[in-house]
Amino acid sequence: MEELADLFQARSRFVEGLAGEEDPLARAREVLAGLPEEERVEALNAHPRIGEGRLTGRSAAEQGGEAEEDPAVLAELEALNAAYEERFGFRFVVFVNRRPRAEIVPVLRERLQRTRDEELATGCGELVAIAVDRWRTS
Repeated sequence: MEELADLFQARSRFVEGLAGEEDPLARAREVLAGLPEEERVEALNAHPRIGEGRLTGRSAAEQGGEAEEDPAVLAELEALNAAYEERFGFRFVVFVNRRPRAEIVPVLRERLQRTRDEELATGCGELVAIAVDRWRTS
């Protein structure tokens, strides 16, 4: 349970259910897709915002760490995150894959143009991709 909570950023109902699976990461997409919307949103909202100041060690390293603190990029990410959460009702989650934060700005802008259903599915897929990458690189 604790290892999964670390991979998925927090202990949630999704993580608790996933812990009972024989191969949790292989089943994560299917389990997540089968959850009620409220539990999928809970799993997304456990993830830190892109560009947020207080990140865990893993998230800080994945998002460029302290080295990339361009105030204009951080301010734009903050504004776009707020717009995203206002529009969709959950956090923007993207597999950063060690890209600089500045490269995420256009991704966030593009995803703001999508439907809520598209974003919920995309965010959940990205959440699993992040966890799988964390497991592979740990």
